[in-house]
Amino acid sequence: MSAANTVLTTQRLTLEPLTAAHAALLHDGFSDASLFSFVPQNPPASLEALTARYQRLESRSSPDGAEWWLNWAVRLTDGEYVGLVEATVDEDNVASMGWFIFTPHQRKGYAAEAVAKLREHLMGPFMAEEFKIFIDTRNKASIALVEALGFKREALLPNADNFKGSKSDEYRYSFKPAAAKASGGAKKAKR
Repeated sequence: MSAANTVLTTQRLTLEPLTAAHAALLHDGFSDASLFSFVPQNPPASLEALTARYQRLESRSSPDGAEWWLNWAVRLTDGEYVGLVEATVDEDNVASMGWFIFTPHQRKGYAAEAVAKLREHLMGPFMAEEFKIFIDTRNKASIALVEALGFKREALLPNADNFKGSKSDEYRYSFKPAAAKASGGAKKAKR
């Protein structure tokens, strides 16, 4: 359990294990509807709803114990919160990852830095052997990010989801650390 509560750091970022107290610190950033253009969720209905959600996630695992639910609030080392990274690790050591970087902080390399650090952490104590990311085919910025981090496109999933009045096609990306080592590692992400 201590690995799920580990503070992670990069050159510019601190990733704090998510708690209910983070809701008040992240709520304004999550109020921007544009963050939810390519995902079925909507901005939090209220601070109370976000607090309740984060309180449920503090357990760090699914109710049946089959999955780790891992979430970190991302802030600049000088203190300003810039978003959230998250992962679910299942019993087969497959980690599904996602992230939100608040609009004023996008296109500065924070997502790549946070996702790379989270991936590194999950390979350690959580023994993640494979990483999956599902991305709406219209989300060009996220596609560029995962490809720069060495993820490989595995499949196109037509009509994967239906939200906000339209169907969403998704790409499934995968990263296998053993395969990356064999091919010389992931390309360095652009900043």
